[in-house]
Amino acid sequence: MEKVEALLGFAVALVASSILLIEVVLLFVGVLARYVFHSPLIWADELASTLFVWLATLGAVLAMRRDTHMRLTAVIGRAGPMLRQKIEVVVLLVVAAFVIIIALPAVEYSIDETIVLTPGLGISNSWRASAVAVGAALIAVLSILRLLAISPSTRFLAACAAVAVLGCAVLWFARPFFMGFGNYNLVIFFVIGVAVAVAAGVPIAFAFGIMTAGYVALATRAPLTVIVSRMDEGMSHLLLLSIPLFVLLGFLIDMTGMARAMVAFLASLLGHIRGGLSYVLLGAMYLVSGISGAKAADMAAVAPVLFPEMRARGIKPGELVSLLAASGAMAETIPPSVVLIVIGSVASVSITALFTGGLLPAAVLALALAVVAYFRSGDDARPAAGRASPRQIGRTFIIAIPALMLPFLIRMAVVEGVATAVEVSTIGIAYTVAAGLFIYRQFDWRRLWPMLVDTVSLSGSILFIVGTATAMAWALTQSGFSRTLAVAMADVPGGAAGFLALTILVFVILGSVLEGVPALVLLAPMLFPIARIMGIHEVHYSMVVILAMGIGLFAPPFGVGFFTACAISNVDPDEAMSRIWPYLGALLIAVIVVAAVPWISIGFL
Repeated sequence: MEKVEALLGFAVALVASSILLIEVVLLFVGVLARYVFHSPLIWADELASTLFVWLATLGAVLAMRRDTHMRLTAVIGRAGPMLRQKIEVVVLLVVAAFVIIIALPAVEYSIDETIVLTPGLGISNSWRASAVAVGAALIAVLSILRLLAISPSTRFLAACAAVAVLGCAVLWFARPFFMGFGNYNLVIFFVIGVAVAVAAGVPIAFAFGIMTAGYVALATRAPLTVIVSRMDEGMSHLLLLSIPLFVLLGFLIDMTGMARAMVAFLASLLGHIRGGLSYVLLGAMYLVSGISGAKAADMAAVAPVLFPEMRARGIKPGELVSLLAASGAMAETIPPSVVLIVIGSVASVSITALFTGGLLPAAVLALALAVVAYFRSGDDARPAAGRASPRQIGRTFIIAIPALMLPFLIRMAVVEGVATAVEVSTIGIAYTVAAGLFIYRQFDWRRLWPMLVDTVSLSGSILFIVGTATAMAWALTQSGFSRTLAVAMADVPGGAAGFLALTILVFVILGSVLEGVPALVLLAPMLFPIARIMGIHEVHYSMVVILAMGIGLFAPPFGVGFFTACAISNVDPDEAMSRIWPYLGALLIAVIVVAAVPWISIGFL
């Protein structure tokens, strides 16, 4: 079984990685054809969109194979080994149940799309629509193989499977009762059901999926094909293609030494002053976030360069991780952040405006963190290093120039209309590859395959959440929940100020529990129209939402970003748990300032 699983995983990784490379080449050639040769490829976006759905679903399969789907492990992590093993069996049964439930509707949806021809290529739309069916089948196979491998005993697995089948049968026969519950079903499925599933360790995408499938099947008369069509719609939005491309770009700047060059230059400027390396870390995260777009990649690029010297100066490991995690939350609005792209997609906000408006709010948060870092740096056991000479500063600056140019190149290409937010990532990839090969002469071809696999896996886990959350958002909208929410939010005391305060509270909580992106996909389509009615600029509201969500994402004990920072730094979370709160407090104050002063977000639009 392990050999079969490994072989299947390798085949999926090979196909998905090939699709990713094709996407990079296709979009880059499209930019050249349109901007340089003035002969646009009409069919390029259509082919890219079709391939993207396959990339997303196969990435989700690969994430299943590598166990990298986003999930909450704080609860099951406290269970003993035997209990945890049994819980994992139940979790895998839930995953298998969801993909088996949608497998047949996915096939039906693909057949229905056969008669639809794409306008540019003239091919059947079923080539794109069948991606969900293939992905569901592959995840089902991997889930069953994993179940057979990890189950404590065949008897236990058979008993769990029998209970699952019996439970589904009982629920199906109880369908008339659910039909009579009306909107109370929203509480049953989307509050209690999702909360229990997420707390039990079910990956967030599958928790959303199984509860949406249960709601549609038991509480409505809509066909299950609507779930598949909503997932297809959510994962096929071409704007989201920039997510895997920017993630790949983040891995490339780390491999080519560009991040290291930027950090070395900042260290030569600030390394000699009190708390200087803390400021360098903040500055490096600000710059690197503008390139990679993925917080895990940002932290992985900066931490290994700075932490050895910071430890040598006596800064405690818990302090290092706290500042790293807080700087990750600070950098959420720095373009081309993944969450900027997601919120632009689901809330129909201009990506150019978001890229322009995100820089100053992040600078306000960086200033707040710098103030805290200054006072906390008094704990350093050793004095700072000597001041770098002008010659050393000049030398590190010259080395860092190609790396420092990349963030400005990316933003300028989007703002000036040279390329879209999706296409500009391929320009960054081409620039980084060229810089690594010919300037920094650091390009390890052996690392390319692992980077492609990591990119596909991480992107698949994100995009599958977007797909199932889109289906769940459709169910909430069709139930009338959106109208109810709009009325309730409109009646919040304090008008726009009260609405912003409630938004901060909601997204800090949801950012911690749902890891940010799912919360955006679920709530943004409902909350942004309310914000517009109240006169809140959509870019200003986007910044408040993203920054509040970032605080939750990096706040213990549930925030997965905090534990990611600990893993990257190889530091026990208990060492950082008590030290991160002053930084999070500073971030919260800064977010309130950003919410209170709209000019910070929209002053340069």
